Amino acid sequence: MGETTQSTQAADSADRKQSRTAAKLARQIGAFAKLHGGAEGHLAHIGQAGTRIVLVGGDGGWGDLVAPTHAVARLAAEKAGLTLQDEFDGEFAARVRTGPYEWTRMAGIQLGGPANPAA
Repeated sequence: MGETTQSTQAADSADRKQSRTAAKLARQIGAFAKLHGGAEGHLAHIGQAGTRIVLVGGDGGWGDLVAPTHAVARLAAEKAGLTLQDEFDGEFAARVRTGPYEWTRMAGIQLGGPANPAA
């Protein structure tokens, strides 16, 4: 009986932690959406690191957050009222507006911009 109580308490604790993490991510999603005139998103699995929540604002601004699991990412999106796209396809990607920083970082070496030291 003691083991059952401990495992139930551990599960409850894990659920509470996931709920808190999702709530924090939802607040961040909401702040992004407010700053960028709304937002839509896409969830992308990134291995053991979790799930990336890619955000595209109504103004073309973009950003991302990382959730520890796909379930937490989905819960955060639901709490924030974020519309999720099934795919990051051409139509969705076309909404993203990049600036000089992104262009030099994406092709820095080829365009004479700063090299990516992590590469």
